[in-house]
This record gives sequence, C-alpha cells and structure tokens, in this order.
Amino acid sequence: MNNANNQDERIARMTFASVYPYYVTKVKKKGRTKEELHQVIEWLTGYDEIRIQELTEGKVTFEKFFHDAAINPNAHLITGLICGYRVEEIENPLTQQVRYLVKLVDELAKGRKMEKILRVG
Repeated sequence: MNNANNQDERIARMTFASVYPYYVTKVKKKGRTKEELHQVIEWLTGYDEIRIQELTEGKVTFEKFFHDAAINPNAHLITGLICGYRVEEIENPLTQQVRYLVKLVDELAKGRKMEKILRVG
C-alpha cells in the first residue's frame, strides 16, 4: 500500500515536459507522427497543439496537467495492461489518467488505427 502511495506521489510530481520527448521519439520510431501524438493527447485531455506546447515549456506537473484537462468522457474505454497494471483497475484517479495517456501512446506506436485508439464506434 505504501509503495503504491509513493508511486502515486512520484507520478503527480513528474512534469509533462520530462516525458513528452520520449512520447514523440517512441511514436516517430514506429513511423507515426507528432501530429498523430497531439491528436491522441487532445482526445484524452482537450489540449490543442498550442496548449500542449505551452505545457511542455511551462514544466507543468502531471497533477496540474490532468487537473486542468477536460478528460474525454470515453476515457473509461481505455483498458489493458500498461507498466504491469490494468489501467481500468488503478484506484488513484491521477495515476489512472497518466496511465491512460501512456496506453494511448503505446497503441499509437504499435500501429493501431486512429479510430480504435480514439475509441470511435
């Protein structure tokens, strides 16, 4: 339990800017684009490309990043394993939202079709 709390706190303090370059590199290495990454981030958070740029420059923590986000009402449809955890079973809302983002980035990098990633239809 304490270990989970420590992980939740560590995730909350991490900055979006510290992981964003890894997301970009990951999707580009797999033949996807930065624009597609931004489309996925916008679907989950409501942040457009300009706001994403501001958030990376502003060194915003994940806690602030997701606090200010308009989480997509279909985010609960994101399921599966990420970092050894089932995203649908994560109890801490912030940690779950961060893992949602990681899951979407992974799906994009794995070549999944955009309509599937964005849970359309």
